[in-house]
Amino acid sequence: MDFELTAEQKMIVEAACDIARDFGPEYWREKDKKHEFPEDFWKSLVEAGFPGIVIPEKYGGGGMGMFEMILAMETLASEGCGLAGEWFLCLSSVFGGLSIVKHGSEAQKQKYLPQIAKGMEFCLALTEPDAGTNTLNISTTAKLDGEDYVVNGQKMFISGADRAKGMLLVTRTTPVDKVAKRTLGLSLFVVDLPNPAVEIIPIEKHGINYSKTFEMYISDLRVSKECLLGEVDKGWYFVLDTLNPERMSFSAAACGIGLLAIKKAVDYAKERRVFDAPIGSHQAVQFPLADAKAKIEAARLLNYKAAWLYDKGQECGAEANMAKVAAVEAGIGAVYHAMQTFGGYGYAVEYDVERWWREVNLIRLAPVTHQMALAFIGQHVLGLPKSY
Repeated sequence: MDFELTAEQKMIVEAACDIARDFGPEYWREKDKKHEFPEDFWKSLVEAGFPGIVIPEKYGGGGMGMFEMILAMETLASEGCGLAGEWFLCLSSVFGGLSIVKHGSEAQKQKYLPQIAKGMEFCLALTEPDAGTNTLNISTTAKLDGEDYVVNGQKMFISGADRAKGMLLVTRTTPVDKVAKRTLGLSLFVVDLPNPAVEIIPIEKHGINYSKTFEMYISDLRVSKECLLGEVDKGWYFVLDTLNPERMSFSAAACGIGLLAIKKAVDYAKERRVFDAPIGSHQAVQFPLADAKAKIEAARLLNYKAAWLYDKGQECGAEANMAKVAAVEAGIGAVYHAMQTFGGYGYAVEYDVERWWREVNLIRLAPVTHQMALAFIGQHVLGLPKSY
């Protein structure tokens, strides 16, 4: 695996740096405070072609892969955008773009991919009140009625549903007690939004207030057979091609946020003097930041490997989960030590570290909890007995 970037990949990094310079920490501080969507930021991403990175050229995209996408996400995050550098691209390009690229019909590709490349926003409706980590426990049903499926159920933590014009909807089409094994019976649908059969209610959150997250109630939503993504009852196997890149996306964000916090802490540690010396000259300040930097670089490489495998069409679940574990620990550690470097100023809104602390801690919980990523590694990498 060669990590020397191509000319196109270098251009993506440079473009991401340029965008991040226009939308730095002060911008996100204000958007978070006002609970305001970053319209001009999203417009800049669209103009740069970022939503279309993973979309084939024949549909108006860049024809590249997940490796290029995480380069963009990581750079945006590390150069000043924090979690926002990954968030909006994941919603549209991963949930919408990659899902349809991998498993959509030709009609679905022609309908949605050019629009996603032009900035069409998407959301993923997967999580439910009684089915978070346990996806196979979802109870939202899709029942065939003539040429349509009728969908009923409730979803939770659906980010971007207020703006999305498309939704990847995960349903149960066959009851658990009527399938040969539990991984069968789920089906995916691509649904146009808004729709009067879909009600959304905002969830007040700890952070990322520049993007809203919702409860979703689905009542007799009719979707045609043409909206089915992939094969009926085999949705679990198809959705994995979305969930693994989602893990990579959040790993890129964790690494990017960590690098951003370290950079700001290093600048402060060079300038702040205590007892006639820069605080960065003291090992109690210097060593934790150095250790955090080393761990982030290791996590980045593992995440690159996961994306490289995905783009090669190879199994990447182990690498995606291990990258997330490594990135979470590295990112959280980096922001924690950055906050310690700032002392009391680290708790002040104007220094931004407290916002990055709120953002990076989400990645321990989503898109899969830290513990479940470890459980995957224990069972599928180490070969230990299933622990849950």
